[in-house]
Amino acid sequence: MNKELKEELFNQLSEYCSVLVDEPMSKHTSFKIGGPADIFVRPTNSDNLMKVLNISAQRQLPVMIMGNGTNLIVRDKGIRGLVIQITDNMSAYGIEGEDIVAEPGILLSRLSRIALDQELSGLEFAEGIPGTLGGAVTMNAGAYDGEMSFIVRQVEYLRSNGQICMLNNEQLCFSKRSSLVQSDSGVVLRTRISLKRGERENIAAKMSEFRAKRREKQPLELPSAGSIFKRPEGYFAGKLIQDCGLRGYRIGGAEVSGLHCGFIVNKGNATAEDVTSLIKYVQDKVLADFGVQLNLEVKIVGEE
Repeated sequence: MNKELKEELFNQLSEYCSVLVDEPMSKHTSFKIGGPADIFVRPTNSDNLMKVLNISAQRQLPVMIMGNGTNLIVRDKGIRGLVIQITDNMSAYGIEGEDIVAEPGILLSRLSRIALDQELSGLEFAEGIPGTLGGAVTMNAGAYDGEMSFIVRQVEYLRSNGQICMLNNEQLCFSKRSSLVQSDSGVVLRTRISLKRGERENIAAKMSEFRAKRREKQPLELPSAGSIFKRPEGYFAGKLIQDCGLRGYRIGGAEVSGLHCGFIVNKGNATAEDVTSLIKYVQDKVLADFGVQLNLEVKIVGEE
């Protein structure tokens, strides 16, 4: 994108949202890596979001929607076009009986604590998950004994063609770490989650248990994108990687975590190329040693 177009878009989009030009994506991903986005915007409501999308469509510009950047690897050359971030800029919620209705930018971990305050059970698994509700619905996030497909009742959804519709659980086509939203490249605008009444002490105890497990088994002190690989049928990705002798294996500043081999961590100066090279090395090694193809749970985006 040339300088003149960036200036035009900055002036036009600033009416509807905060706008940054050539914004380093390393500031907006949990991996702390990634080159610049041509235009980085944060709309404040769904109406402004649609205005931004209409402008990008009129100009035929590529658009990427992101949440908290926790499941994302951005390549070193960055992202061409527009990046639209939906986090605390769109995070309102309401309680309706045993349901929580919330905008996509609210953190899933915050939502689990809201459920606890309301003595609602079903979101305990989300304690400690750093992503947003919209991202969690998109990838059917889950942990331990729960996942989003168990609790999502309905989603107000903006299709890639600009149509707004209401989708129920079945229509969302949830599968392992995926959903219709992911394949359709649309945007979650609002989600209704259905929970059940529970005892506050029991809910809190379960959340505390999951929190302790994460601290014990995951390298939370280093930048990462969480679990890199989906769990292959009949195996555990981390165990396969460990059995290949790759615990602590490094390429540049990227390392297979010594605490959990299913994680790749940024030791402080990793590039996206370091990370993607290490991912490929791990995949090739596991395939050669065990005949198992490891598929990505994280999303890799940006210019190669």
